[in-house]
Amino acid sequence: MLRSASAQIIRQVVRYRSTDTSLILERSINRVQLLGRVGQDPVMRQVEGRNPVTIFSLATNEMWRSGEGETSSTGDISQKTTWHRVSVFKPGLRDVAYQYVKKGSRILVEGKLDYGEYVDKNQVRRQATTIIADNIVFLSDNIRDRT
Repeated sequence: MLRSASAQIIRQVVRYRSTDTSLILERSINRVQLLGRVGQDPVMRQVEGRNPVTIFSLATNEMWRSGEGETSSTGDISQKTTWHRVSVFKPGLRDVAYQYVKKGSRILVEGKLDYGEYVDKNQVRRQATTIIADNIVFLSDNIRDRT
């Protein structure tokens, strides 16, 4: 076992030091699942020369019990809401999201994290985190339709 491990290490070192310009691909995972409620109706934007994108916000909540009753049911309940920016680029999914995702809807979004930078209107460089959606599962009707 030790020999095979050292052989693998040597192979990696040889690959690293090799002057061969071939690309070594590694598997990696960038996967996100969010279950929450939509914070605003989606908007569709299109930058000149690029494909359109549907954008909406999604709220997820984290709840915990604090205080003396952390292990019993008598503590105070606290809640933190986190807002996520979701972008949908896939042509079919983009159109479905724009048409059927509504404020207050409960949905499951599957996709990947994307980090980027942009310059705001005051010429300040800002960072943005976005969920690039691959799939959306509708879990409930719009709250407004039930009342």
